[in-house]
Amino acid sequence: MHFSKTYSQILLTLPPELRDNAIQYRQLKKLINQVVVELSAHGLSPAILQDLLDASPSLDGSDLGATPTQAKAIYEFHVEDERIEPRLRLWVNNTPQSHDHLDEPSNGEPSIPEPVENSQESSNPQSTAHEPYTHEVVIPLVSDTAFFELLTSALQALATHLLAVQNDFMATLKSLAVTIASTSHPMSATSSSFRPHSSLSNPAASLSQSIFAHSKNDLYAWREIFQLYMDAEVFESAREASRGEVSAEDSETRLRLFIDQMKERGLSDGRKLKMQESRVALKTFVELNLLILSVKKFQVATTEATRKILKKHTKRTALPLPSPTPSTSTSSTALTTAPPSVSQPQGLPFSFAPPGAITLPRVLVQALGETLLPVIPHIDDYSCLICTSIAFKPIRLTCGHLFCVRCLVKMQKRGNGDCPMCRAPSVLVANRSNVDWALLNFMQDWFPQETKAKLKHNEREAAQEELIEMGVDPNQSCLVM
Repeated sequence: MHFSKTYSQILLTLPPELRDNAIQYRQLKKLINQVVVELSAHGLSPAILQDLLDASPSLDGSDLGATPTQAKAIYEFHVEDERIEPRLRLWVNNTPQSHDHLDEPSNGEPSIPEPVENSQESSNPQSTAHEPYTHEVVIPLVSDTAFFELLTSALQALATHLLAVQNDFMATLKSLAVTIASTSHPMSATSSSFRPHSSLSNPAASLSQSIFAHSKNDLYAWREIFQLYMDAEVFESAREASRGEVSAEDSETRLRLFIDQMKERGLSDGRKLKMQESRVALKTFVELNLLILSVKKFQVATTEATRKILKKHTKRTALPLPSPTPSTSTSSTALTTAPPSVSQPQGLPFSFAPPGAITLPRVLVQALGETLLPVIPHIDDYSCLICTSIAFKPIRLTCGHLFCVRCLVKMQKRGNGDCPMCRAPSVLVANRSNVDWALLNFMQDWFPQETKAKLKHNEREAAQEELIEMGVDPNQSCLVM
């Protein structure tokens, strides 16, 4: 299938606002045909033009001392009033022998016409570098001008639109973060007596959980949603074998899997999301991810369309592609626009960012991770490094490392005095003063179910240890004689 058809099919899957700002690939192909016709009218078939360009001296003057041939040419961009005008500058050796040669038809093509512009006395400093040539010809390329005007205007409009998309995305994201925070408030939001950051040495067992248990709250539903989302790695993989940005096709598959998993667990309806605001927020969250996916697909398609149309332009016309040359990598290539440069007339008025550059989809994904996901504290960030469950009640050693109280008691009973992390002699000297009460209350505030389960587990384990110290096997059933 031709790329133009594939490109059109890809655009049909995208939102109308992105589709309307796409590169006009077919129109650019028609302009390339017009460029070929225009060059042929000047007697410049691709073969003849290629010979003239290959004979051109370098712009830095490194080979100006070479023996001149009958004609040489340079393809350049002339920028005037921000209007890009591609043109050919030819230097012709007007000796009788050269005239006889130029007047001969080559492969049926018409001969080079009379000069369009005589710039032998031009103030251009490069004109003196071609003194062996007796005449200079400047050929404005009208169709080529239309080609690059259409391409650059499309790229500039695209950049403006994507900037608007980014701004709208950020505004929606901030509003979504506020909504999710209000529907997943911790216990302190429903209790006037609980202070999550209090430094008072309140025993954890005395903290009531009855208020949270009966409050209308979607904290645990959102925590499950975000956990599924992070495990899905929709846009970026954290695995060692495939670390980094994933392709648009893989992102689409992973996003569909994430949505299916939410449906299976009852997270996309009213079974687990109790509040209407949460259900609306979840819909917005999915829409933001679909937007990132659309922008990702759009970027890849647009970059490939621009690369292919420039390659076709060079192949059909023999006009070289000015630097910088686009990268052939489309998975991580960003298309950027820049104003035309007068000081570098041979440079393109747009450029491609190198592979690995920060692209708009990656910016949006990073904003999602930095603005939204931290709204719900993750339990893995508050786990004991020994038992890997929640570090409740947290003991912070003098070396700064933190463990749950049961793991610390076990180390002390075994006589292990060194910190498991840094080997500092800080375990045996730890006591009640090492309890991090502010962190304890924070965990109680945001992880009420986990802290309650950990307290019960600690109580059972402590009771079993007391029985063992008394010589009673807690696993042996008692027999009544």
